[in-house]
Amino acid sequence: PSAARDRFLMELNIEIPDERVIQLDLMANPRFHDTDALLETVEEGVLPYTELNTVSQLIQAGIQSTEPLQDYVLNLCQATRQPGLFGISLSDVDVDTIVQAGVSPRGMSMLLRAARVVAWLQDREYVMPEDVRMVFRETITHRVFLTPVYEMQRDALVPAFIDAVIQQVAVP
Repeated sequence: PSAARDRFLMELNIEIPDERVIQLDLMANPRFHDTDALLETVEEGVLPYTELNTVSQLIQAGIQSTEPLQDYVLNLCQATRQPGLFGISLSDVDVDTIVQAGVSPRGMSMLLRAARVVAWLQDREYVMPEDVRMVFRETITHRVFLTPVYEMQRDALVPAFIDAVIQQVAVP
């Protein structure tokens, strides 16, 4: 259901490794069957996982976004709901009927939150449009719901639709 999918920050496509040896190992080696046991074999990180929420809060509070950038994020998200208003077009598709539901307010918030992390990783104190575009696909794709007539073509249509939104919405 859309409400359940909207709760996830991102949808990441994890590709199956090409190498047959790795595929066989993932399938047959019991080491990979128990995630908790596997995690125990991983060397401890720099930051205890119990502090991740605090770090996240500090990043979100410390990385700024300007009003023009916030307008840009709003426009990107509105374009997923009303593509015709932004001149979005796809060949052989009526963009005015393709979208059943676009990005929700939660999705807009998640997009900006993810962009703040990108800015932080780039050692900046402010979000740039490139940061938003870098995480747009992973943060938004699963939040775009097509009308039933187009849903069977989702794998082809949604990436093209997302690309069209990114290309068509004016950057500040």
